[in-house]
Amino acid sequence: MVKSSRNYLKKAYIGILLLIFGGIVLQGPISVGFGTLCPSYELLIKSWKEILMLVAGLIALFLLHKNKQMQILRDPVIFAIGAYGILHLVMMGYTFTGWSSSLAGLAIDLRYVLYFGLVYIAMRLYPEYRQMFIKVGIAGALAVLIFAILQVFLLPKDVLKYIGYNVNTISPYLTVDQNQNYIRINSTLRGPNPLGAYAGMVLVLITAAIVKLKNIKDKWPLIAILSVSGVVALWASYSRSAWAATAVAIVVVMAVAGAKKLSPKVWVLSGIIAAVVIGSFLILGNTQFISNIFLHENPNGGSSVNSNEGHISSLQDGLKQMVSQPLGDGVGSTGSASLQGSNPTIIENQYLFTAHEVGWFGLILFVYIFTLVMLELWKLRQNWLALGLFASGIGLAVIGLLLPVWVDDTVSIIWWGMAATVVGSRWYIVDGRGKKHGKH
Repeated sequence: MVKSSRNYLKKAYIGILLLIFGGIVLQGPISVGFGTLCPSYELLIKSWKEILMLVAGLIALFLLHKNKQMQILRDPVIFAIGAYGILHLVMMGYTFTGWSSSLAGLAIDLRYVLYFGLVYIAMRLYPEYRQMFIKVGIAGALAVLIFAILQVFLLPKDVLKYIGYNVNTISPYLTVDQNQNYIRINSTLRGPNPLGAYAGMVLVLITAAIVKLKNIKDKWPLIAILSVSGVVALWASYSRSAWAATAVAIVVVMAVAGAKKLSPKVWVLSGIIAAVVIGSFLILGNTQFISNIFLHENPNGGSSVNSNEGHISSLQDGLKQMVSQPLGDGVGSTGSASLQGSNPTIIENQYLFTAHEVGWFGLILFVYIFTLVMLELWKLRQNWLALGLFASGIGLAVIGLLLPVWVDDTVSIIWWGMAATVVGSRWYIVDGRGKKHGKH
């Protein structure tokens, strides 16, 4: 009886984590659509994943206890995540921003590291389930990217308004500095920038799979669909940070996978090509296309302040506040959570965002957690998924310099969740049991 109940809880635990992992790519339509139908339960609907994580956390503690594996909680990355969570609770009490702002900030700041911890524990206990997470991740990518193609080529630009998208929820589409000639799509995500980051992450993982996996002939149709739709979604997001991050990450994959195989001539040729591209950009800098798409400078677009000025202003404000407030301004004091308080503050930089929430020590602790995960991925770089996540992690860290990239629940939960499937099952990969699951 005890064994069967434990097996039931194991399946429930894995099922909850997979439900979150698969459902998060539809977070935008879920929160807006159902929130519009049932406005009285809007907050509950938006919090579905956080509620499931809390339930999964209780099950995880039970399973760790029954399997006599409580020492997993002392693993460095889990211990650091616990400390990060405790720091948030302490700072929430120290600088209280109001219950609505504080609870929203707590969810935004901690949900992706909590999800990492839950998946990490699942993989330490049951590494054989890692392939299920990969399959769910692929299914989610197909849903997001195919809908993006439909938005670009077939559907009306404002099609999402029919399920409740508007200026008060999520805009059905955006433009480049209010220029209607350049429509920025959302797909099923919360905006063009998260879509660009997500599409770039998918393209980087595909690149890693191509250069690392040997037997992928039967997977070429899937690779082709994801690649084409990923490129279209990345381009149609008009997210310059995502473009740059994707380029950097793909270079990292190619360098790690083929640095020893490439001759000096190839590297010289690559340098020449890069120089030509940069030179062409500088020469064409005054053309309308480059001015609008890359420089975001459109004097006729109708926007009084272009996005470049907004980024610079936000960065300056964030730096000033970080220097003047070493303990931060409180959990929920920044971003969408702060909109529920009396002092809304928008900071377009992930690191300054974190420092504003929980101070310098919180920023150091977050960077430490991220570094621990990245180091583990680097150690497993012979595995295609580990290499792809390592490279895309670098790309997302680059985006973090311009946007609070981890604030978006889809991008953050997908990357951190997939990273946990690799880091948590590292022994499963290293000792050879993971060969049939894509080690080579």
